[in-house]
Amino acid sequence: MKPDHVRMPIPFVAASDYTQTNAWVQALQQAMPDERIVAFDRLSENEKQSVTVAIVANPDPANLQQLPALMWVHSVWAGVERLVADLGQSKLKIVRLVDPQLAETMAEAVLAWTLYLHREMPAYARQQKNSQWLAREYIRPQSKTISLLGLGALGEAAAKRLLAAGFQVCGWSRSQKNIAGVDCFSGEAGLSAMFARTSILVCLLPLTPDTRGLLNAARLTQLPKGASLVNFARGAIVRDADLQAALNTQHLQHAVLDVFETEPLPDASWHWQHPQVTVLPHISAPTDKQTASAIVAGNIRRYRDDGSLPVLVDVAKGY
Repeated sequence: MKPDHVRMPIPFVAASDYTQTNAWVQALQQAMPDERIVAFDRLSENEKQSVTVAIVANPDPANLQQLPALMWVHSVWAGVERLVADLGQSKLKIVRLVDPQLAETMAEAVLAWTLYLHREMPAYARQQKNSQWLAREYIRPQSKTISLLGLGALGEAAAKRLLAAGFQVCGWSRSQKNIAGVDCFSGEAGLSAMFARTSILVCLLPLTPDTRGLLNAARLTQLPKGASLVNFARGAIVRDADLQAALNTQHLQHAVLDVFETEPLPDASWHWQHPQVTVLPHISAPTDKQTASAIVAGNIRRYRDDGSLPVLVDVAKGY
């Protein structure tokens, strides 16, 4: 490692009200003992002039503008739509977190909540509320098709978990993929074909201009009557009013929603009290600070050694 780089601090830049800054600084410092990781507000004015890389968690763009030598930022989140919106017009290079542990955590959540719907837990909860003792007919997982919107690292890991549990699995992606045991689709025609055979639709897509509002009334009605939706991606991918209508008309049986356009979900939101909705507080795949810090450390180490950067976010695509 070059001596001049040793002396250059790396700031962790987050929103001023973010409560996990100190925990991130500590985890990152442990993963990079040869570096000096500091919260943005601990940088001196002289240090601000020399910083070339920053680690970020939904930062205030005004803070990044105080770092004139900044060349690239490494997000500790996998989703970077907000960063792209805030920084996409600048010359800053953006790196998002690609963590195998995140994929495994998401796969676990996809399987858990798929089983929640498959074994009709919402219906049994309603029966308990009404003191109703009634066994519902069991359907084997081999008789149900779980369709994944998004076949990147998260989708592929989820597909493997679902296959191991005995489900039929389909997947859709922007470009054609090939995954053993999974019926893979792409393009608009592929989307319609997949929807037509879906029992439970799981959304894992990034939020981009192309995916915003993707799940609208027209597409939701392509799902068979009685299908269910799990959204672990971003709230804006689903047209909220169209989802409500599909549930109210009983076209969709249930929706498990972990993400919303406004978070935390407002008290007055219709989702809270709807009998066919399960609300989760954005917990499907929390970032693991230790594994994420190790990945960030490896990327920064290579940059310090030879100037190489990890794969950059394609600002035009949004991921």
